[in-house]
Amino acid sequence: MAKRYLLDFEKPLVELEKQIEQIKELARDSEVDVSQQLLQLETLAARRREEIFKSLTPAQKIQVARHPQRPSTLDFVQMFCDDWIELHGDRNGGDDMALIGGIGSINNRPVLMLGHQKGRDTKENVVRNFGMAKPGGYRKALRLMQHANRFSLPILTFIDTPGAYAGLKAEEEGQGEAIARNLREMFGLKVPIVATVIGEGGSGGALGIGVADRLLMFEHSVYTVASPEACASILWRDAAKAPEAASALKITGKDLLKLGIIDEVLPEPSGGNNWDPLDAGNTLKEAIEKHLNSLLQMPEDELIEERYKKFRVLGKFIEANNIEEIYSEIPQKTE
Repeated sequence: MAKRYLLDFEKPLVELEKQIEQIKELARDSEVDVSQQLLQLETLAARRREEIFKSLTPAQKIQVARHPQRPSTLDFVQMFCDDWIELHGDRNGGDDMALIGGIGSINNRPVLMLGHQKGRDTKENVVRNFGMAKPGGYRKALRLMQHANRFSLPILTFIDTPGAYAGLKAEEEGQGEAIARNLREMFGLKVPIVATVIGEGGSGGALGIGVADRLLMFEHSVYTVASPEACASILWRDAAKAPEAASALKITGKDLLKLGIIDEVLPEPSGGNNWDPLDAGNTLKEAIEKHLNSLLQMPEDELIEERYKKFRVLGKFIEANNIEEIYSEIPQKTE
C-alpha cells in the first residue's frame, strides 16, 4: 500500500500514524499479539481525523480537493465497470491526455463516461498536463457526447481540473471557442447528463463538461470561477491572501448547494476520499444511479427544457429586504 500523504492540517495525526506503522512492523517481525494496541491507536486516529475534517476551512478543502492520492476519473471508471473502452482523438489531429472518455456500463446500463485526468506524480502529471485540457480535449469530449446522443447513451462527466490550459498555443488553437461550443451543444443533447465535481472544479475548464441536468459534488471538492490564488492576485495583488479569497468565493459544496448551483453534496469517508476510495466510489455510484433513474423517466423535450431553465436562473439573487435601504443611500437628483 502506498504511503499516505498527509496535509499540513493533518500533522496532529503524524505521530499516531508512525506508532501504528511501528506496531504493524512489530507484528510482522514477531509473534507478539498487538491487535489490542493497534485497535486502540487506529480508533484514536480515526476520531481525531474526523474532528479535523468536520471543521475544515474553504482553503483547507482546496488542499483536500488537490490531494495527489484523491481518486481520479480513471479510478472511478475502474470501480464502476469492467467493460470500459476508452475512445481517443478529436478527429482534428490530436488526442488530449488531460481529458479522457469512453464507453462502459453501470449495472448493465451502457453509458458514456468522460472527465479530466490528473497524474499521481510529476512524470504522469506532465503527460496529463496536470489535468488542464487543451482545445483538442474539449473537441474530443464534444465528439464523444454527440456519439452518446446519437446512440441514446446517458452521459457521466467527472470534473477535476484547475482550469483549461491557458498557454499561447491553446489560445491560438481556439480554447475559448472550443469551450463555448461545448456549452452551447450540451444544452441541446437529448440524453441525461450527470456531472460530478470529484476534486477541483476550476473556471471554464470545468464548465466545458459541466452543463448537466444534475450537478453533484463531493463534500471536500471545490467549484469556483477562478482559483483563490488568482482571485487574491487580482483583487489584492497578493497571492498570500488566497485563504481570504477562498472564503469569499463560496466554493464549497455547502455554499453552492445553498446558492442552487449544485444539486447534491456527496459525503466523503473520514479523512477524505483518498482514505477510502472504494467507499467514495460506492457513494458516487449510488448517487449516479439514483439521478439517472429519475432523468430517464423524463421525455426528451422536458429534459432539455429543464436543463435550460436550471442554468437560466443561476445568479438571480438579490437581498430584497435591503433594497429600500440601498436606494435611500443613493444621492437623489435635485432640480
